[in-house]
Amino acid sequence: MTDAVAAIPEEAAPVPLLEPREGIPPVVADEHTLADIVAAFASGTGPVAIDAERASGYRYGQRAYLIQLRREGSGSALIDPIACPDLSALGRAVEDAEWVVHAASQDLPCLSEVGMRPRRLFDTELAGRIAGFARVGLGPMTENILGLSLAKEHSAVDWSTRPLPEPWLRYAALDVEVLVELRNALERELDAQGKLGWAMEEFASIAAAPRPAPRTDPWRRTSQLHKIRRRRQLAVVRELWLVRDRMAQERDVSPGRVLADAAIVNAALAMPLNIASLQAVQGFGPRVHRRQLEQWLAAVQRGREIPENLLPPATAPHDGPPPPRAWAEKDPVAAARLTGARGAIAELAERYHVPAENLITPDLVRRVSWQPPTEPDLEHVAAALRGLGARQWQVDLVAPAVAAAFAAAAAATATAPQG
Repeated sequence: MTDAVAAIPEEAAPVPLLEPREGIPPVVADEHTLADIVAAFASGTGPVAIDAERASGYRYGQRAYLIQLRREGSGSALIDPIACPDLSALGRAVEDAEWVVHAASQDLPCLSEVGMRPRRLFDTELAGRIAGFARVGLGPMTENILGLSLAKEHSAVDWSTRPLPEPWLRYAALDVEVLVELRNALERELDAQGKLGWAMEEFASIAAAPRPAPRTDPWRRTSQLHKIRRRRQLAVVRELWLVRDRMAQERDVSPGRVLADAAIVNAALAMPLNIASLQAVQGFGPRVHRRQLEQWLAAVQRGREIPENLLPPATAPHDGPPPPRAWAEKDPVAAARLTGARGAIAELAERYHVPAENLITPDLVRRVSWQPPTEPDLEHVAAALRGLGARQWQVDLVAPAVAAAFAAAAAATATAPQG
């Protein structure tokens, strides 16, 4: 790590940030007050610090239950997006400003749902990764760079609670209190390291990215699914997952509060035939209501009765290369290319103090290694990386190393003894 990353002396104790400068702003929960906030933020200057609080683990989906903003000349605002579900006017009021967010991938989807989309942004978490910080949470970043400590004890509370307790609102307001100051310090740090252009390319890519398509077979994200070996059991997992998802959506609760992933997998492994055998499966004990047990058992039975030709495939459908563990047998030359490319990228990551996955995504490395350009020289490897979506700064850094790794793999294969 570069010396520049050590922003404050280690011996300096961080100063607790306890109260917002102007106090805790009232929560905006009606259209009239919202109009005043829109006017205030339209007349503000400079970047806009934005954060959102969700109720992950409590409610269904990832909607925002509180949105916090701060801008020079506008002060801070706390908005209830349940009471004010259309914030498109606020989005238009700040659309020409740079948005400062921490972990944009988490907040932008729920902000988009209420009509707020950035044209420009600065992601302080991603900036921290590119700058080489080992800990990039908002708390550690604020402490390491600004010398200020943020209390984080309310980060995982149920933000759908109404009314929101004052300590939670204080916590929420403080999350945007120094976000612009953190952004400015990170900009200076990135500039000193010669990485500011890299970060700006990443931010522009995030702002311009379309909304992600719905996930294919979301039930395959069930934890412990690796324990399932038979397609018939996979069908049971799918049926149980679908019933659980419908129940969770109807009740607006987190799916894990309806039925744990482990219980779904246990039931698929046991394949119970009746209520009594289902109750013997861990996760379906005596506390589960009889009517729910009947619904779960019906889902198991549907999975049991699905025709063989309609069973889900053993692995998720995908358009990319096979799993790397199969490469050595399927295509040893491709396996050598991948090994070489991964090693070269790891060296670059260590040299520049950037996580390897931020230098280039692992999926992109696999794709270009499995299907390299016909002429795997620097020019063609660079073109292939660009075609797969790599940003120019990534291409400039990674393409020479990948092309060299491909050449070394080809040479090693050519001289290897045949047998």
